[in-house]
Amino acid sequence: MLENFIANLSQWLLSISEGSTTWVAFYAGLFVAIMTSLGALVAIFAKSIPEKGVDFSLSFAAGVMIVASFTSLILPAIESTGSFSPAGIGIALGVLLIYAIDRLLPHEHLVKGYEGPRSMKERLRKVWLLVIAVIIHNLPEGLAVGTSIVYNLEVGLVTAIAIGIQDFPEGTVVSLPLATLQKKRLQPIVIGILSGFAEMVMVIIGAYFFTAFEWLLPYGLGLAGGAMLYVTIKEMIPEIYRREESETLVTLGFFAGFYVMLFLDSMLG
Repeated sequence: MLENFIANLSQWLLSISEGSTTWVAFYAGLFVAIMTSLGALVAIFAKSIPEKGVDFSLSFAAGVMIVASFTSLILPAIESTGSFSPAGIGIALGVLLIYAIDRLLPHEHLVKGYEGPRSMKERLRKVWLLVIAVIIHNLPEGLAVGTSIVYNLEVGLVTAIAIGIQDFPEGTVVSLPLATLQKKRLQPIVIGILSGFAEMVMVIIGAYFFTAFEWLLPYGLGLAGGAMLYVTIKEMIPEIYRREESETLVTLGFFAGFYVMLFLDSMLG
């Protein structure tokens, strides 16, 4: 049933896009942006989010991203060329790209604290440091959706659906702490919405670039997969396992996301 839905959705999007992959990417990007925005709007009604809720949401997202890195990006990169080299080079480039952004752009995590050039720490308000951290986190997700759509439309749509599902709680996790920090509602919600649209921009850029330079697609798939793995392993996993009393919940959340993405991907098998 889900397989038929994905196939029908693919055909419908192609028809309204007149066969343009970039326009399909636009619609997929709009979906993930809307899901993030809906999550951000929760900040209007909630005064706080339980720490266990944050832990579960982040661990669920980590599970989705780990599976998507392999099933939607790295393995297709290997299968499309019959060689590990393009995928391996892409993975290394993705890791180096996010590592460089991590080191060069000033940003701050709610738990791990400040990262980036020390000289910039006092020049930017804490709220903007948090926003930059969120955008860095969202870039690989957008790139993953865009490149996987170019590789295979149905695989790309499954990736977009899975990323969109985990973007809803992520939007809440972004906006509520900012609302608590600033004692305001509107600005954190706007920031949460903008983070979703930053992800949408990366979906479109990824799809447009690798449509124009299709021979680079295996490298692009590997790059997106490496970038997502780096963010998941370096940023998300340390954050979600920071509190020992939440270990069981975090592990359950991780495997919930793991199974959701694996199930969605298996529908295309």
